[in-house]
Amino acid sequence: MKKRLLITLLTLGSTVTSIAQTSKQETYVISENHIAETLQFLSSDALEGRDSGSEGIEKAAQFLEGVFTENNIKPYFETYRDTISNYDKPAYNIVGYLEGNDPVLKNEYVVIGAHYDHIGMAKKMDGDVIYNGADDNASGTTAVTELVQYFAETKSNKRSILFCFFSAEEKGLLGSYDLASKLKKDNFNIYMMLNFEMIGVPLQMDIEAFVTGYSRSNVANKMNEYAGKEMIGYTDFAVKYHLFRASDNYPFYLEFNVPAHTISTTGMETFKYYHHVDDEFEEMDTAHMATFMQTMLPVVTKMVNAKTQEIVLKK
Repeated sequence: MKKRLLITLLTLGSTVTSIAQTSKQETYVISENHIAETLQFLSSDALEGRDSGSEGIEKAAQFLEGVFTENNIKPYFETYRDTISNYDKPAYNIVGYLEGNDPVLKNEYVVIGAHYDHIGMAKKMDGDVIYNGADDNASGTTAVTELVQYFAETKSNKRSILFCFFSAEEKGLLGSYDLASKLKKDNFNIYMMLNFEMIGVPLQMDIEAFVTGYSRSNVANKMNEYAGKEMIGYTDFAVKYHLFRASDNYPFYLEFNVPAHTISTTGMETFKYYHHVDDEFEEMDTAHMATFMQTMLPVVTKMVNAKTQEIVLKK
């Protein structure tokens, strides 16, 4: 009798916890002001364009470590700093993880990432030498910090999540190549990888965002299913500019042969300030970013919590 009562109480407790988590998910609101604060700091002149190995990117690294600490995200390695071995200056990926709450699915990881570096200080243009990289990629970095805060607060992830802020992307994806290689040697159990890149302005198309490598997996269809609307689609320019191979999703695809994609809302043929000194905070649309990330919350949650590995590569 006591054993039955204990099982009943444990089941009831689990149900109550599940209801509370669902309630938190449904009521969680992305703050535009919070997005603006993060984005403005990361793209400020004080960070001098966040060149890998610079004093400016060190400030960004410390900020991102603070985001992990404040949200009780554990370091995946001994510290949050994953030293990059393939770059000639001291440079670090900032890596943390949040354990899943399902006893079985927690053994699988979803990797969520963005590169936090940019090209730093370079050739003078219009009297300015700081390439602030607000869209590229302070915006994607900001998006991931919002997901860190959301999952830390709602505790709604059944799979474990590896949150990665990559350095040296602008040097040839060096940070993600280095980390993916380390994880592969460590027999890292990855389900898929989702990378955020350049979400600071609206796409100006009949879709809200595109994924690189659209035809390589069913990720776009599943994300639309999770969203309950057609929000993710295909763009010709993603193929034209080989964007699938141009960001930090690609090393994970090569190392693990799993779905690994970058999601973006910036039109490469309409955005005027790619690798330009005027890629600054003032040109960003933080209301759009907040709306987009609010839409992405249930999408990423359902992705992380799917009972089976629903997102698969196409043969």
